[in-house]
Amino acid sequence: MTDKSPTIVKVAGPLVVANNMENAKMYEVVRVGDEGLVGEIIRLEDGKASIQVYEETAGVGPGEKVVCTGQTLSVELGPGLLQSIYDGVQRPLKILEEKSGRFLARGIDADGLDQTKKWDFVPVVSKGDTVSEGDVLGTVQESTLILHKIMVPVGIKNATVEKIEAGHFNVTETIAVLNENGEKKEVQMRQFWPIRNPRKIKQKRIPDTPLKTGGRSIDMFFPLVHGGAGCIPGPFGSGKTVTQQTLAKYCDAEVIIYIGCGERGNEMTEVLNEFPELIDPNTGEPLMQRTVMIANTSNMPVAAREASVYTGITIAEYYRDMGYKVALMADSTSRWAEAMREISGRLEEMPGEEGYPAYLGSKTAEFYERAGSVECLGSDGRTGSLTVIGAVSPPGGDLSEPVSQNTLRVTKTYWGLDSKLAYQRHFPAINWLKSYSLYVPNLEKYMIENVAPDYWDVRATALGLLQEEAKLEEIVKLVGPEALSFREKLVLLTAKSIREDFLYQDSFDPEDAYTVPKRQYNMLKTIVHLYNEGLKLAEIEDFDFSKIENLEIINKIAGVKRLPIDNDYAEFEKLREEISRELAALA
Repeated sequence: MTDKSPTIVKVAGPLVVANNMENAKMYEVVRVGDEGLVGEIIRLEDGKASIQVYEETAGVGPGEKVVCTGQTLSVELGPGLLQSIYDGVQRPLKILEEKSGRFLARGIDADGLDQTKKWDFVPVVSKGDTVSEGDVLGTVQESTLILHKIMVPVGIKNATVEKIEAGHFNVTETIAVLNENGEKKEVQMRQFWPIRNPRKIKQKRIPDTPLKTGGRSIDMFFPLVHGGAGCIPGPFGSGKTVTQQTLAKYCDAEVIIYIGCGERGNEMTEVLNEFPELIDPNTGEPLMQRTVMIANTSNMPVAAREASVYTGITIAEYYRDMGYKVALMADSTSRWAEAMREISGRLEEMPGEEGYPAYLGSKTAEFYERAGSVECLGSDGRTGSLTVIGAVSPPGGDLSEPVSQNTLRVTKTYWGLDSKLAYQRHFPAINWLKSYSLYVPNLEKYMIENVAPDYWDVRATALGLLQEEAKLEEIVKLVGPEALSFREKLVLLTAKSIREDFLYQDSFDPEDAYTVPKRQYNMLKTIVHLYNEGLKLAEIEDFDFSKIENLEIINKIAGVKRLPIDNDYAEFEKLREEISRELAALA
């Protein structure tokens, strides 16, 4: 009698093929080999299953067993996610280290949430109330910053609360009993969700609130909205990781999910060491109080990279469903795409452009489409948002390669990093000529009402000056600055001030590293005011432009970022009046 149990017949790196898998299903989690390595079925054909294994497969050979679990790859959601550091399949790295030491052994497993820790559960509904999916049953103070909301699991509708009580519970204990059409359902503080399925919402909303990052080039010129999708492409050394970390630290999202996907081990180590020490500038609390980190370095199994971005975005959606503003940083999606390319090659699929799978575009779109500002499930009318910011690492900075192109198709904000600016120590190295934001129309009303009526006029003038400066620089290289007209010299002087005094930010200076929108506007308006007042002198025949360059007020404009902060920004208004007086005196 032949053995019909699932057995390995082929091993090709992270891809394992097993036979006798007639009863298996797509995306089912399996245990591979004698050591029970974690794997996921990604293809079924004629009783054979192709399995991508999330651990090193060295030493695994044909003939070893495969055990089906009947479960899809899911994350465990509940109190205890914040302040955690996971690998790509939600195994806590701290627990793995305790079990196997600094060098992680294969086949070890760990729960995503601490099963023993007790949490204080406070109900917000009473016995006899009717609840449906998404309704909040109670709350848990997960960290000093975040109140965790325990929600009715998706799928339960018009159920009656039979039992609920306050108390000290762990995530596996029953905190409520619901009666749905005569069927009793026990609810725990934890729930599971398959990572490849977007979580359910009522509907998406049009995003109309800016994500305030404190970065002047981002907030003023190329803004992102809460619930938007942005990308940061750039060559090696241009500052993608530093920009992502700065956004994680300073942006006004309430929960941060940081995914290190295929990054170098030393970079990820730096992040893991620094983040627990960082103080949230918005609250004064440790930044980890509202952060979840997923670390999947380049020396970890390649298949786990593919899972890590889905693990991270599912956790992000969970906090969004509570009504929080969530920001997800994925660094870098290029490594995720490379993992897809490697697995696709081992599956012997027909390659697309540059060897990437033909479905690269649809997978990229699926990921970024999970961003959005939404109406959450539940009867309380709460709204939440998930903002996704993905770094892209095109080889040699070539933005025509497939990952960059597919990302640009589905994201509406593009912060293009420039290696030349980085080498000049101009940070953030966002190229103001290449970058763009398609969210500007969404924010027109907000900025006019909350910052200034002429906000967009000031921004348009400044961007126009920077673009004209780029054209004039070519002329200067050919014929020298003396050949320029008065107005052209004024353009160069003002554009230089915008670059050096406004766009450049010192991340080590706590005052300069973060600037609120109203202060950004006043800084830029003061610089643009120099241009507008200077134009009045253009009609004077044979005017000596060096008189403007030698004015003491030019040095004061250079120190515009050092002006003291006050509620009515009176110091900026005084400086603008002084500019007007000194230039009028020259006339």
